[in-house]
Amino acid sequence: MAFIIAGLIGAMFDAFAWGLAITGISYITWHYLQLRKLHIWLKNPDLKDPPDSYGLWGAIFDDVFRLQNRQKKSRKRLKAVIRRVQDSTTALRDGVLMVNNNGELEWWNESAGRLLGLKEQHDIGHPITNLVRAPEFKEYFEHSQYDTPLEIPSPVNHEQILQITLTLFGKKDRLIVCRDITHMKQLEAMRHDFIANASHELRTPLTVISGYLETFIEYKDQVPSRWGRALDQMHQQSQRMENLINDLLMLSRLESGHDLQHVKVPMPAVLKRIQNDALELSAGKHTITMECESVDIIGNESELCSAFSNLIFNAIKYTPDGGEVHIKWFKDHKGLNLSVQDNGLGIDSMHIPRLTERFYRADPSRHSETGGTGLGLAIVKHVLLRHDGQLEVKSAIGKGSTFTCHLPASRAA
Repeated sequence: MAFIIAGLIGAMFDAFAWGLAITGISYITWHYLQLRKLHIWLKNPDLKDPPDSYGLWGAIFDDVFRLQNRQKKSRKRLKAVIRRVQDSTTALRDGVLMVNNNGELEWWNESAGRLLGLKEQHDIGHPITNLVRAPEFKEYFEHSQYDTPLEIPSPVNHEQILQITLTLFGKKDRLIVCRDITHMKQLEAMRHDFIANASHELRTPLTVISGYLETFIEYKDQVPSRWGRALDQMHQQSQRMENLINDLLMLSRLESGHDLQHVKVPMPAVLKRIQNDALELSAGKHTITMECESVDIIGNESELCSAFSNLIFNAIKYTPDGGEVHIKWFKDHKGLNLSVQDNGLGIDSMHIPRLTERFYRADPSRHSETGGTGLGLAIVKHVLLRHDGQLEVKSAIGKGSTFTCHLPASRAA
């Protein structure tokens, strides 16, 4: 429109070209001045209000001003959220660290600095494996499999035990949580010591009581008849207590983590002995069959014998008379396996995840009949853990059970 008016005025004075030129220069100069105002305003954060203008440039200044205000509010909200997260993580007793995909330390809270001895100004940006120099931590950090936490001594105080948990997020960034579990370890050690000491102390008086009861039973015909049943029951319960103490002592020894004596265990011969004991326990009431491949294993014979006999004897105890128990020792692509299958009462699926807990009873009434201690499967679990194995349980009510011990192929002799 400005150019049309300038052209008409120029034509009236016979200077059409000059009118257009002057108008164009004025128009460009004005736009340049508006751009310069915008540039100065955007460069100088102290100038809060937009420059004065009108028309298109006035609308642009107002829109940019509104966008700036909206961005400031968003930034303020984001800062408040970040500050709240930082305050909450600072209040945590557990250490929290953030490590980028290159393994470099980006941020940590006060607890992490105290537990790991980190210095805020000095250690930022350094590889975490250079700051926590435990070899097991380096291997754990680089392995990228963080299903189970790692326990290491604190770099600051070697008497302090830390539990490290890693979580991957983003582009292979890592969130590290470290927790002081020293007190928990001390309580666990106290529990182990108490169980071991109490079991040892109980064993001596119980042996004396059992010995006298056996003597009384041997000469039962010389005591009043009304004492016969009482003596039998006392002897039965003393045997049950002795079995419980033996299981407690073995479980305590397994949990203490003593090194294994790795020897060649002749599995066919060991399983044959266990089968003979099972036949004696069954007294002809069950059909006990066995398939056994000629494969030996490297491990601790007494521990493996205890674990396998627990499974086989349990199958006999919880299978009604006339039932079948099948033992199978075999090797496949997964490793070495021992399965014990029965067609007994079966176990409800809700109980299976807790079967290896100490004293857990899926059916307490059955344990009172069989004289079980409630520690057999806990012993099996710990023996398998010490041999890098695991226990698999498949069962259904009325359809029997199958307990399978899986051991790595590397333990084959």
